[in-house]
Amino acid sequence: MLRVAQAEYMIEAFKLGEIETGQGLNQEMGLARPGDTRWGSHYRTVMHIMFLYPSIKKVLFRIEKESKGAEANGAQTMLTVFKSFEFVFLLHLMNEIFGYTNDLCNALQKREQDIVNAMDLLEFTKVELDVLRQDSGWQEFLTKVTSFCEKHNIKVVDMNGKYIPMQRSKQFYRGAINYHRFHADMFLGVIDRQVQELNNRFDEVNTELLRCMSSFNPSNSFAAFNVENLVKLAGFYPHDFEFEEMNQLRFQLHHYINDVRNDENFKNLRSLAELSMMLIKQGKVARYEIVYKLLKLVLVLPVATAGVERVFSIMNLIKNKRRSKMGQKYLNGCLVTLIEREFFMQAKNKDIIAHFQSIKDRKVIL
Repeated sequence: MLRVAQAEYMIEAFKLGEIETGQGLNQEMGLARPGDTRWGSHYRTVMHIMFLYPSIKKVLFRIEKESKGAEANGAQTMLTVFKSFEFVFLLHLMNEIFGYTNDLCNALQKREQDIVNAMDLLEFTKVELDVLRQDSGWQEFLTKVTSFCEKHNIKVVDMNGKYIPMQRSKQFYRGAINYHRFHADMFLGVIDRQVQELNNRFDEVNTELLRCMSSFNPSNSFAAFNVENLVKLAGFYPHDFEFEEMNQLRFQLHHYINDVRNDENFKNLRSLAELSMMLIKQGKVARYEIVYKLLKLVLVLPVATAGVERVFSIMNLIKNKRRSKMGQKYLNGCLVTLIEREFFMQAKNKDIIAHFQSIKDRKVIL
Protein backbone atom coordinates (compact mmCIF):
# COMPACT_ATOMS: atom_id res chain seq x y z
CA MET A 1 0.00 0.00 0.00
CA LEU A 2 2.85 2.38 0.79
CA ARG A 3 4.51 1.67 -2.56
CA VAL A 4 1.27 2.39 -4.44
CA ALA A 5 0.61 5.56 -2.42
CA GLN A 6 4.14 6.79 -3.06
CA ALA A 7 3.81 6.15 -6.80
CA GLU A 8 0.57 8.17 -6.88
CA TYR A 9 2.22 11.00 -4.95
CA MET A 10 5.23 11.06 -7.31
CA ILE A 11 2.99 11.25 -10.39
CA GLU A 12 1.06 14.16 -8.90
CA ALA A 13 4.26 15.92 -7.86
CA PHE A 14 5.66 15.51 -11.39
CA LYS A 15 2.58 17.17 -12.85
CA LEU A 16 2.84 20.09 -10.42
CA GLY A 17 6.57 20.47 -11.06
CA GLU A 18 7.45 20.00 -7.38
CA ILE A 19 10.17 17.41 -8.04
CA GLU A 20 12.72 16.91 -10.80
CA THR A 21 13.40 13.85 -12.90
CA GLY A 22 16.78 12.39 -13.72
CA GLN A 23 19.10 9.44 -13.26
CA GLY A 24 19.49 8.48 -9.61
CA LEU A 25 16.64 10.72 -8.44
CA ASN A 26 13.34 9.69 -6.82
CA GLN A 27 14.42 6.16 -5.97
CA GLU A 28 11.99 3.90 -4.14
CA MET A 29 12.24 4.00 -0.35
CA GLY A 30 10.94 1.75 2.38
CA LEU A 31 10.52 1.80 6.16
CA ALA A 32 13.04 -0.74 7.39
CA ARG A 33 13.17 -1.39 11.14
CA PRO A 34 16.15 0.37 12.79
CA GLY A 35 18.95 -1.92 13.96
CA ASP A 36 19.94 -2.20 17.61
CA THR A 37 23.66 -1.61 17.05
CA ARG A 38 23.58 0.39 13.82
CA TRP A 39 22.62 3.89 14.90
CA GLY A 40 22.88 5.12 11.34
CA SER A 41 19.77 3.05 10.60
CA HIS A 42 17.73 5.30 12.92
CA TYR A 43 18.82 8.35 10.93
CA ARG A 44 17.87 6.60 7.68
CA THR A 45 14.44 5.68 9.06
CA VAL A 46 13.73 9.25 10.17
CA MET A 47 14.76 10.60 6.75
CA HIS A 48 12.50 8.11 4.98
CA ILE A 49 9.53 9.00 7.19
CA MET A 50 10.00 12.69 6.35
CA PHE A 51 10.24 11.96 2.63
CA LEU A 52 7.33 9.49 2.64
CA TYR A 53 5.16 11.57 5.00
CA PRO A 54 2.24 12.23 2.58
CA SER A 55 2.23 8.61 1.40
CA ILE A 56 2.27 7.22 4.95
CA LYS A 57 -0.58 9.55 5.89
CA LYS A 58 -2.59 8.35 2.89
CA VAL A 59 -1.99 4.68 3.79
CA LEU A 60 -3.12 5.23 7.39
CA PHE A 61 -6.24 6.98 6.14
CA ARG A 62 -7.07 4.06 3.81
CA ILE A 63 -6.54 1.49 6.57
CA GLU A 64 -8.85 3.48 8.84
CA LYS A 65 -11.61 3.57 6.20
CA GLU A 66 -11.24 0.04 4.79
CA SER A 67 -10.57 -1.92 8.00
CA LYS A 68 -12.68 -2.73 11.01
CA GLY A 69 -12.21 -3.29 14.71
CA ALA A 70 -8.82 -2.92 16.40
CA GLU A 71 -6.94 -2.35 13.13
CA ALA A 72 -9.15 0.60 12.20
CA ASN A 73 -8.91 2.06 15.71
CA GLY A 74 -5.13 1.69 15.69
CA ALA A 75 -4.85 3.39 12.32
CA GLN A 76 -7.09 6.24 13.51
CA THR A 77 -4.94 6.78 16.60
CA MET A 78 -1.75 6.67 14.56
CA LEU A 79 -3.15 9.08 12.00
CA THR A 80 -4.13 11.55 14.73
CA VAL A 81 -0.62 11.48 16.15
CA PHE A 82 0.97 11.54 12.70
CA LYS A 83 -0.93 14.72 11.71
CA SER A 84 -0.08 16.58 14.92
CA PHE A 85 2.39 19.47 15.16
CA GLU A 86 4.16 17.77 18.06
CA PHE A 87 4.96 14.67 15.98
CA VAL A 88 6.33 16.76 13.12
CA PHE A 89 8.34 18.85 15.59
CA LEU A 90 9.93 15.78 17.19
CA LEU A 91 10.49 14.16 13.80
CA HIS A 92 12.50 17.18 12.63
CA LEU A 93 14.33 17.36 15.95
CA MET A 94 15.44 13.72 15.64
CA ASN A 95 16.51 14.39 12.07
CA GLU A 96 18.70 17.29 13.27
CA ILE A 97 20.26 15.31 16.13
CA PHE A 98 20.93 12.20 14.03
CA GLY A 99 22.20 14.35 11.18
CA TYR A 100 24.83 16.09 13.33
CA THR A 101 25.95 12.87 15.04
CA ASN A 102 25.79 10.52 12.04
CA ASP A 103 29.41 10.98 10.88
CA LEU A 104 30.68 10.42 14.43
CA CYS A 105 28.58 7.25 14.80
CA ASN A 106 29.86 5.88 11.50
CA ALA A 107 33.47 6.63 12.46
CA LEU A 108 33.13 4.86 15.82
CA GLN A 109 31.56 1.76 14.25
CA LYS A 110 34.33 1.09 11.74
CA ARG A 111 36.48 -1.99 12.29
CA GLU A 112 39.72 -0.09 11.63
CA GLN A 113 39.10 3.17 13.42
CA ASP A 114 40.87 6.42 12.70
CA ILE A 115 41.05 7.74 16.26
CA VAL A 116 42.31 11.19 15.22
CA ASN A 117 39.38 11.61 12.83
CA ALA A 118 36.90 10.28 15.41
CA MET A 119 38.09 12.69 18.11
CA ASP A 120 37.95 15.62 15.68
CA LEU A 121 34.42 14.62 14.71
CA LEU A 122 33.51 14.50 18.40
CA GLU A 123 34.61 18.10 18.90
CA PHE A 124 32.90 19.22 15.68
CA THR A 125 29.66 17.53 16.75
CA LYS A 126 29.68 19.29 20.12
CA VAL A 127 30.27 22.66 18.44
CA GLU A 128 27.46 22.08 15.93
CA LEU A 129 25.03 21.06 18.66
CA ASP A 130 25.97 24.16 20.63
CA VAL A 131 25.27 26.34 17.57
CA LEU A 132 21.92 24.59 17.09
CA ARG A 133 21.10 25.34 20.72
CA GLN A 134 21.42 29.11 20.22
CA ASP A 135 18.47 31.40 19.45
CA SER A 136 19.44 31.58 15.77
CA GLY A 137 19.45 27.78 15.58
CA TRP A 138 16.03 27.61 17.24
CA GLN A 139 14.53 30.14 14.83
CA GLU A 140 15.95 28.34 11.79
CA PHE A 141 14.71 25.00 13.08
CA LEU A 142 11.23 26.35 13.83
CA THR A 143 11.06 27.80 10.31
CA LYS A 144 11.76 24.34 8.85
CA VAL A 145 9.04 22.75 10.98
CA THR A 146 6.52 25.47 10.12
CA SER A 147 7.28 25.21 6.40
CA PHE A 148 6.81 21.42 6.51
CA CYS A 149 3.48 21.81 8.31
CA GLU A 150 2.21 24.36 5.81
CA LYS A 151 3.21 22.14 2.91
CA HIS A 152 1.30 19.14 4.31
CA ASN A 153 -1.69 21.02 5.77
CA ILE A 154 -0.81 20.53 9.42
CA LYS A 155 -2.05 23.06 11.95
CA VAL A 156 0.79 25.09 13.44
CA VAL A 157 0.36 25.78 17.14
CA ASP A 158 0.57 29.26 18.63
CA MET A 159 3.79 29.39 20.64
CA ASN A 160 2.18 31.79 23.10
CA GLY A 161 -0.87 29.57 23.60
CA LYS A 162 -1.48 26.85 26.19
CA TYR A 163 0.11 23.48 25.58
CA ILE A 164 -2.31 20.59 24.95
CA PRO A 165 -0.71 17.16 25.50
CA MET A 166 -0.99 14.73 22.60
CA GLN A 167 -2.89 11.54 23.42
CA ARG A 168 -2.73 12.34 27.14
CA SER A 169 -4.97 13.97 29.74
CA LYS A 170 -4.95 17.76 29.98
CA GLN A 171 -3.91 17.37 33.60
CA PHE A 172 -0.38 16.73 32.35
CA TYR A 173 1.67 19.92 31.99
CA ARG A 174 -1.23 21.96 33.36
CA GLY A 175 -0.71 25.65 32.63
CA ALA A 176 2.30 25.03 30.38
CA ILE A 177 2.86 27.38 27.43
CA ASN A 178 3.69 25.99 23.99
CA TYR A 179 6.90 27.99 23.76
CA HIS A 180 8.24 26.64 27.04
CA ARG A 181 7.16 23.08 26.26
CA PHE A 182 8.56 22.95 22.72
CA HIS A 183 11.60 25.18 23.19
CA ALA A 184 12.81 24.43 26.72
CA ASP A 185 11.54 20.90 27.41
CA MET A 186 11.86 19.34 23.96
CA PHE A 187 14.34 21.33 21.86
CA LEU A 188 16.87 22.37 24.50
CA GLY A 189 16.21 19.29 26.64
CA VAL A 190 17.06 16.81 23.87
CA ILE A 191 20.16 18.73 22.76
CA ASP A 192 21.43 19.01 26.34
CA ARG A 193 20.90 15.28 26.92
CA GLN A 194 22.80 14.49 23.73
CA VAL A 195 25.73 16.72 24.69
CA GLN A 196 25.74 15.29 28.23
CA GLU A 197 25.82 11.77 26.83
CA LEU A 198 28.81 12.64 24.64
CA ASN A 199 30.59 14.20 27.63
CA ASN A 200 29.90 11.12 29.76
CA ARG A 201 31.09 8.71 27.08
CA PHE A 202 34.15 10.79 26.19
CA ASP A 203 35.30 12.59 29.31
CA GLU A 204 38.64 14.41 29.52
CA VAL A 205 40.56 11.29 30.60
CA ASN A 206 39.11 9.07 27.86
CA THR A 207 39.60 11.74 25.19
CA GLU A 208 43.20 12.31 26.25
CA LEU A 209 43.81 8.57 26.24
CA LEU A 210 42.40 8.18 22.73
CA ARG A 211 44.39 11.14 21.40
CA CYS A 212 47.59 9.69 22.85
CA MET A 213 46.76 6.32 21.27
CA SER A 214 46.44 7.96 17.87
CA SER A 215 50.14 8.85 17.97
CA PHE A 216 50.87 5.18 17.18
CA ASN A 217 48.89 5.39 13.93
CA PRO A 218 51.18 4.29 11.05
CA SER A 219 49.11 5.94 8.29
CA ASN A 220 50.75 8.52 6.01
CA SER A 221 54.28 7.51 7.04
CA PHE A 222 53.54 7.88 10.78
CA ALA A 223 52.37 11.48 10.39
CA ALA A 224 50.54 11.38 13.74
CA PHE A 225 53.60 10.17 15.70
CA ASN A 226 54.29 12.20 18.83
CA VAL A 227 56.84 11.20 21.47
CA GLU A 228 55.30 13.30 24.26
CA ASN A 229 51.85 11.80 23.74
CA LEU A 230 53.18 8.24 23.80
CA VAL A 231 55.16 8.89 26.99
CA LYS A 232 51.98 10.34 28.50
CA LEU A 233 50.11 7.24 27.29
CA ALA A 234 52.53 4.99 29.15
CA GLY A 235 51.77 7.03 32.26
CA PHE A 236 48.22 5.68 32.17
CA TYR A 237 49.69 2.22 32.91
CA PRO A 238 51.95 2.76 35.96
CA HIS A 239 51.82 -0.93 36.97
CA ASP A 240 52.97 -2.18 33.56
CA PHE A 241 56.17 -0.15 33.23
CA GLU A 242 59.06 -0.12 35.64
CA PHE A 243 60.91 3.06 36.54
CA GLU A 244 63.83 2.24 34.23
CA GLU A 245 61.47 1.45 31.35
CA MET A 246 59.69 4.78 31.71
CA ASN A 247 63.00 6.62 31.53
CA GLN A 248 64.19 4.57 28.57
CA LEU A 249 60.89 4.83 26.63
CA ARG A 250 61.51 8.35 25.30
CA PHE A 251 64.89 7.42 23.81
CA GLN A 252 63.62 4.15 22.41
CA LEU A 253 60.74 5.95 20.69
CA HIS A 254 63.20 8.21 18.83
CA HIS A 255 65.16 5.16 17.60
CA TYR A 256 61.92 3.40 16.69
CA ILE A 257 60.44 6.19 14.57
CA ASN A 258 63.67 6.81 12.66
CA ASP A 259 63.92 3.10 11.94
CA VAL A 260 60.35 2.48 10.70
CA ARG A 261 60.20 5.67 8.61
CA ASN A 262 63.30 4.59 6.71
CA ASP A 263 62.12 1.01 6.25
CA GLU A 264 60.17 0.33 3.03
CA ASN A 265 58.23 -2.48 4.71
CA PHE A 266 56.45 0.06 6.94
CA LYS A 267 55.44 2.49 4.17
CA ASN A 268 51.86 1.48 3.42
CA LEU A 269 50.59 0.34 6.82
CA ARG A 270 47.09 1.52 7.74
CA SER A 271 46.29 0.13 11.18
CA LEU A 272 47.85 -0.71 14.52
CA ALA A 273 47.25 -4.41 13.91
CA GLU A 274 49.26 -4.27 10.68
CA LEU A 275 52.00 -2.35 12.51
CA SER A 276 52.32 -4.99 15.24
CA MET A 277 52.45 -7.84 12.70
CA MET A 278 55.12 -6.08 10.67
CA LEU A 279 57.25 -5.47 13.77
CA ILE A 280 57.12 -9.20 14.50
CA LYS A 281 57.77 -10.14 10.88
CA GLN A 282 60.83 -7.89 10.60
CA GLY A 283 62.22 -9.03 13.95
CA LYS A 284 62.09 -5.57 15.56
CA VAL A 285 60.18 -6.61 18.69
CA ALA A 286 63.29 -7.47 20.69
CA ARG A 287 64.96 -4.26 19.56
CA TYR A 288 62.05 -2.04 20.69
CA GLU A 289 60.70 -4.15 23.53
CA ILE A 290 59.28 -1.24 25.58
CA VAL A 291 57.61 0.34 22.55
CA TYR A 292 56.07 -2.98 21.58
CA LYS A 293 54.75 -3.48 25.13
CA LEU A 294 52.99 -0.10 24.89
CA LEU A 295 51.63 -1.03 21.46
CA LYS A 296 50.18 -4.28 22.86
CA LEU A 297 48.41 -2.35 25.62
CA VAL A 298 46.87 -0.09 22.98
CA LEU A 299 45.74 -3.08 20.91
CA VAL A 300 43.92 -4.78 23.78
CA LEU A 301 42.22 -1.57 24.93
CA PRO A 302 38.54 -1.65 23.85
CA VAL A 303 38.27 1.62 21.93
CA ALA A 304 34.56 1.19 21.18
CA THR A 305 31.85 -1.38 21.84
CA ALA A 306 30.66 -1.58 18.23
CA GLY A 307 32.72 -4.69 17.49
CA VAL A 308 31.65 -6.35 20.74
CA GLU A 309 27.99 -5.59 20.04
CA ARG A 310 28.29 -7.17 16.60
CA VAL A 311 29.77 -10.31 18.13
CA PHE A 312 26.81 -10.62 20.52
CA SER A 313 24.39 -10.01 17.65
CA ILE A 314 26.06 -12.80 15.68
CA MET A 315 25.97 -15.04 18.76
CA ASN A 316 22.18 -14.71 18.82
CA LEU A 317 22.12 -16.07 15.27
CA ILE A 318 24.42 -19.00 16.03
CA LYS A 319 23.23 -20.08 19.48
CA ASN A 320 19.46 -19.87 19.15
CA LYS A 321 16.63 -21.81 20.79
CA ARG A 322 17.12 -24.81 18.53
CA ARG A 323 20.85 -24.98 19.26
CA SER A 324 20.90 -23.91 22.91
CA LYS A 325 23.04 -26.91 24.03
CA MET A 326 25.96 -26.03 21.75
CA GLY A 327 29.34 -26.57 23.43
CA GLN A 328 31.85 -23.78 23.96
CA LYS A 329 34.44 -25.14 21.52
CA TYR A 330 31.93 -25.63 18.71
CA LEU A 331 30.39 -22.20 19.43
CA ASN A 332 33.81 -20.53 19.22
CA GLY A 333 34.48 -22.22 15.88
CA CYS A 334 31.16 -21.09 14.43
CA LEU A 335 31.58 -17.54 15.71
CA VAL A 336 35.11 -17.14 14.35
CA THR A 337 34.14 -18.29 10.86
CA LEU A 338 31.14 -15.95 10.77
CA ILE A 339 32.76 -12.89 12.38
CA GLU A 340 35.88 -13.17 10.21
CA ARG A 341 33.97 -14.30 7.12
CA GLU A 342 35.83 -11.81 4.90
CA PHE A 343 39.05 -13.66 5.68
CA PHE A 344 37.57 -17.16 5.39
CA MET A 345 35.95 -16.35 2.04
CA GLN A 346 39.47 -16.26 0.62
CA ALA A 347 40.05 -19.92 1.52
CA LYS A 348 39.49 -22.40 -1.31
CA ASN A 349 37.29 -25.46 -0.87
CA LYS A 350 39.99 -27.86 -2.05
CA ASP A 351 42.44 -26.48 0.54
CA ILE A 352 39.89 -26.93 3.34
CA ILE A 353 39.17 -30.51 2.21
CA ALA A 354 42.88 -31.29 2.00
CA HIS A 355 43.41 -29.92 5.52
CA PHE A 356 40.66 -32.09 7.05
CA GLN A 357 41.92 -35.10 5.07
CA SER A 358 45.40 -34.66 6.56
CA ILE A 359 44.21 -34.41 10.18
CA LYS A 360 43.75 -38.19 10.48
CA ASP A 361 43.35 -41.30 8.38
CA ARG A 362 39.84 -41.67 7.01
CA LYS A 363 38.06 -44.60 5.40
CA VAL A 364 36.73 -42.40 2.63
CA ILE A 365 38.59 -39.73 0.69
CA LEU A 366 36.82 -36.41 1.20
